[in-house]
Amino acid sequence: MTTKPTTSTPSTLTTEAGAPVPENQHAQTAGPTGPVLLQDFHLLEKLARFNRERIPERVVHAVGAGAHGHFVVTNPDLAKYTKMKVFAEKGKKTEVFARFSTVAGSRGAADTARDPRGFALKFYTEDGNWDLVGNNTPTFFLRDGIKFPDFIHSQKYDPHTNSQEPDNIWDFFSRSPEATHQFTILFGDRGIPASLRHMDGFGSHTFQWVNAAGVRHWVKFHFKTDQGIKNLTSEEAAVIGGKDPQHHIHDLYKAIESGNHPSWTAKVQIMTEAEAATYRWNPFDLTKVWSQKDFPLIEVGKLVLDRTPDNFFAETEQSAFDPGHFVPGIGPSPDRMLQARLFAYGDAARYRLGTNHIELPINTPKAVPGGSRNHGRDGTMRGGANGGASKNYEPNSYGGPVQTGEPLYNGFDVAGRTDAKAEALRKDDNDFVQAGDLYRLMPADARSRFVENLAGSLSQVTLEEVITRSIEHFRSADADLGARLTEAVRAHRSKR
Repeated sequence: MTTKPTTSTPSTLTTEAGAPVPENQHAQTAGPTGPVLLQDFHLLEKLARFNRERIPERVVHAVGAGAHGHFVVTNPDLAKYTKMKVFAEKGKKTEVFARFSTVAGSRGAADTARDPRGFALKFYTEDGNWDLVGNNTPTFFLRDGIKFPDFIHSQKYDPHTNSQEPDNIWDFFSRSPEATHQFTILFGDRGIPASLRHMDGFGSHTFQWVNAAGVRHWVKFHFKTDQGIKNLTSEEAAVIGGKDPQHHIHDLYKAIESGNHPSWTAKVQIMTEAEAATYRWNPFDLTKVWSQKDFPLIEVGKLVLDRTPDNFFAETEQSAFDPGHFVPGIGPSPDRMLQARLFAYGDAARYRLGTNHIELPINTPKAVPGGSRNHGRDGTMRGGANGGASKNYEPNSYGGPVQTGEPLYNGFDVAGRTDAKAEALRKDDNDFVQAGDLYRLMPADARSRFVENLAGSLSQVTLEEVITRSIEHFRSADADLGARLTEAVRAHRSKR
């Protein structure tokens, strides 16, 4: 059990240096729809501090499985959207390394837990590595990266009990209504995949594609499993995970080694800038999806995994993915979660693996002659010639590498004050409509399992006010869901 909350006046939240924090709900942005600002010291300190809380495993996504494979383009018409060489022509083949992972568990935890799965892809392109670091869900719990450390703290082990506490999970949720959509996905049937081969993957964020003419489109990535969707119930997962905590890792390994190579059909949704400006909800909000009726899926290629790592530690464990690893033709959007991840992931890799982690074979750009070409030198575990006698500054007069002058992607206009504010709402923006739509799409038996999954966890919460707030979020999504959840929680608590 967690410590009972006190009723005393809350103290002032401060930075590590003791300065008062004026805003802990929203990152500073360039206007209400602009990108996150580097000047937001509290955001950077919070994320950098968070990245260094565990040694040496990943703070999140510690339980993972990796595999090598390739991506083949199946659509001949993508050049009108992007100048990415990966998509240059039909039939083009690019080497890929994939890593799948649970989010909250530490190393050794069962990989059959009810948890989102990381779906991270490293494309070894001729322009360098492109990392697409997504999940098996199209949405996430948050829309602003400044809240990510708080969210994960609520999911990780409690500092007093050293256990994952329903009190913490649901207290955070009850005060974060934007998580309702993702909780509806997580506690539904797809919350526990039967295997890593039987789940979809998503880039999740909105990215920009830019073509050779400089025209930009907004894009979302989907990877549809060719094996079909298969899931486990909570009861099945408990039995399977109890017998084999590494069930998903072993399943993927056995499938590939036996020649049963899993594959996914890659598709995208594409939105013009004009459409984005007037879309009914914010197209850069990670807690929402774009309607496929509004923006149909367009097939772009095929992902196939056909080789297991020779050494788990050297490849799967030492692989590092960074959403900031863009190549010509793709770039960021004003998505606040993406903007925070552009800093956090690279920073986490530099801490966990070292300044020179890009020298590790699994992370080295394979198609760039000589690997990375820059003026970085020295640092822990530096290998190779360390740049030899070449100059380590730019510009120089000795033939060193220079900038291209050609942007990878387009900038976007910003306006407004540099304040820490919530994003402006659009006409259909709220935190519950898509969760309600998803619930009403579920078959009757899936709705029953969803309610039971929610009630089984929520009924363990100590504070009645947390239970009430949480149920009200689901009631706001759908009145029937709220009523059924109320009864189910009452039934569970009466048995305790």
